[in-house]
Amino acid sequence: MKQVPRLNFAHLPTLIEEMGRLSDELKGPRIYVKRDDATGLALGGNKTRKLEFLVADALQKGAQTLITAGAAQSNHCRQTAAAAAKFGLKCILVLNGARPDVMSANLLLDELFGARIMWVADRKDREHVQEEAFKKLTEDGEAPYFIPYGGSSPVGALGYAFAVQEALRQRPKFDWYVFGTSSGGTHAGLTLGARLFGFRGKVLGISIDESESWLKTRVSALASDASELLGSRIEFTPDDVLANDSYCKAGYGVLTEAEKEAVRLVARTEGLLLDPVYTGRAAAGMIDLVRKGFFKPDEKILFWNTGGQPALFADTYQPFI
Repeated sequence: MKQVPRLNFAHLPTLIEEMGRLSDELKGPRIYVKRDDATGLALGGNKTRKLEFLVADALQKGAQTLITAGAAQSNHCRQTAAAAAKFGLKCILVLNGARPDVMSANLLLDELFGARIMWVADRKDREHVQEEAFKKLTEDGEAPYFIPYGGSSPVGALGYAFAVQEALRQRPKFDWYVFGTSSGGTHAGLTLGARLFGFRGKVLGISIDESESWLKTRVSALASDASELLGSRIEFTPDDVLANDSYCKAGYGVLTEAEKEAVRLVARTEGLLLDPVYTGRAAAGMIDLVRKGFFKPDEKILFWNTGGQPALFADTYQPFI
């Protein structure tokens, strides 16, 4: 396997803990949690694993500025801004919406880390503004490094390929990995890692906002491209990817009773915080599948808590109270 540049600043390995009270409450299979909310950087989250590879690549290429994009309360942007600050890089974030009167939660942290924020009306404008900003930085000699939405590039996906190796060393016998999936980087990494390191269970992404068909196509392509960075290319097909889009119909970041119940239930049975957008929706899907008997009673599930808890403190999500 080829050596790929990597910085080691995440708090790894993250713990695997049994969620015994949640399992008892649901009267189904045993559920465990991989605590990737505790990766350390800027209150943690899954993007830290990706940034170990992305920032290493940026520094190797002589970058001076990281530029990325996301929703107003993007966890990815918060962690990217923190990584930039840690390694002496500038950071530009292109975010959807308009600047609020009061900066809260992830937005407050973005500013604290010194990121420059550019506001755009919608996702289409976001991509255009990001491209124009990248072009301008290049012309000004600031050596920008482009990080796609969610850190979901072949380089970023490597973070979760090696996360599988880590998890297998901790506890090899799980029947399922369950997690939230959106831009596909975490999903692709886990899919690739399962193949590389011999995970015998199934890798199931609960969609946050994308269709099953889009995810299967996107994740298989991304996993294939990521594999090439480590050696011979592994050609993944859409049939190699498991995704469930039954729980994202309300739209990205739109709270439903399912997310509210999942966040409260996990908090009150395990003392563990989920976020309202990603892990809340992924847990809601997992809980519903348990109740429907999708998983066998004797199976073991590893739920990847990919972080995002700062969003609980955004004004947008006060309906939890």
